[in-house]
Amino acid sequence: MNANRSPGRAALRIVTIVFFASIAAQRPQTRSSDQVTMLRVPHGGIQPQVAIDEKGTLHLVYFAGDPSHGDLYYVHSVDSGASFSDPIRVNHEPGSSIAVGNVRGAHLAVGRNGRIHVAWNGTRTLPPDPASPTAQRLPMQYTRTNDAGTAFEPERNVIRSSFGIDGGGAVAADRSGRVYVFWHAPTAGLEGEDHGRVWMARSSDDGKTFDRERPAFEQPTGACGCCGMGALADRRGDLYVAFRSAFDMIHRDIYLLTSTDGGNHFKGTNIAPWNVGACVMSTESFSESPAGVLAAWEQSGQVYYGVVNPRTNAMMLSRSAPGQATLRKHPFVVGNRDGKILLAWTEGMAWQKGGSLGWQVFDASGRAQGEAMHASGVPVWSLVAAFVRRDGGFTVLY
Repeated sequence: MNANRSPGRAALRIVTIVFFASIAAQRPQTRSSDQVTMLRVPHGGIQPQVAIDEKGTLHLVYFAGDPSHGDLYYVHSVDSGASFSDPIRVNHEPGSSIAVGNVRGAHLAVGRNGRIHVAWNGTRTLPPDPASPTAQRLPMQYTRTNDAGTAFEPERNVIRSSFGIDGGGAVAADRSGRVYVFWHAPTAGLEGEDHGRVWMARSSDDGKTFDRERPAFEQPTGACGCCGMGALADRRGDLYVAFRSAFDMIHRDIYLLTSTDGGNHFKGTNIAPWNVGACVMSTESFSESPAGVLAAWEQSGQVYYGVVNPRTNAMMLSRSAPGQATLRKHPFVVGNRDGKILLAWTEGMAWQKGGSLGWQVFDASGRAQGEAMHASGVPVWSLVAAFVRRDGGFTVLY
C-alpha cells in the first residue's frame, strides 16, 4: 500500500463502488432475447418468405419486378441477416410470378438435407380445356434447389386437373423427403368459390415427382377465392394447413387442417368463424417453436395467433394483437427458446396501397410485454415476415 494514500479516502472509494454496483444490480437488464430489430428485404424486394434450417441458416425468398409479371429471388444468411448471399433467381421463365393482391406470391419450405422448396401462382395462362372451356387455367408452379444447392431446377406445374386457382397456395416439406403443395380451386366441372376446396399434390422423393392432386379435406366448406393459405410440416412430420372458407358465400371462417400420417388423412377444425359477404384477401402463417406449432390469422381487421394442440386439433392458447384494430392484415408469428412469441402484421394496406407494420412480444403465458410497436414503410403489395436470431432475439423483415 502507498504510505501517502489516505485510509479514509480508500474506504470512501470502496463504499462508493459498492453503492453504484448495488444500483446497477437493481436496474432492469435488457436481454438479447427481448430485442426486436427491423430489417429491410435485400435489393428492394417485397413479400419476404423465410425459413430457418436445423443449422440455424436463414433462408429467404422475395419478389422483385413488375407486380403482375415479376421474378422470385433466393438468398441465405448465416449471421441472422447481418449479411446475405448473392441472389439466385428462383423462376426460370422470366416474369412468371405475381405480387398483385399480396396473396399469390412465393411460399418457402426447407426439406430433407436442407433442400429448398418454393411454390407460387404462375402468371402464364395454359391452353383451355375443351371439357371446361371457361375454367381459368393458371398453373401452380413448384421448384426446388438442385443436388448441389447452387441453383433452382426449372419450375413445374403440379396441377393436372383441378384448375381454377385464384388465391395463393402453400408448400411444406419434412425430414423424411415428403413435399406437399397446396392450393384451392373448384371441383372439376364446377365454378365459384362456394365450390372451392383445398387440393394437395404430394411427393415422397424430395420433390422429384408428385402424385396426382387430390382433395385434402372432404367437408364442403368452399374456399375464399382471393385469399391465401399457410402450411407447415413440423419436426415430427405432422402436417398443418390453414385456409379461409366461403360456405354460402358469407362464412369466411379459418379452418385448421392437421395430418399425422403424411397427408393420407386430415382432421379439420373451424378455429375462427367470421360472417362477411366479401373476399377479404387474407393470409395465414405457421411456424414451429419450443412452445409448439404457432398459427396466425386475421379476422374483422384484427390479427391473432394461437398455439396448436396436435391431439385435439384445437388452439391451446389464442391471443389478439393489443390495441385498436386498424385494418390489420397479413400476420406472421414466431417463438424463441425462452417461450416468448412475436406477432407481426401490416396496417392500413389496401389495393395498390402500402402501409405500416406492427409487432408485439408476448410471454409464454400469452401476456403482452409492453406496448405494441409500429413502423412505417411497408411497400405496395408487400408482406412482413419474422425470424428468431441466433442470439434468441427477433427480427422483422419488411
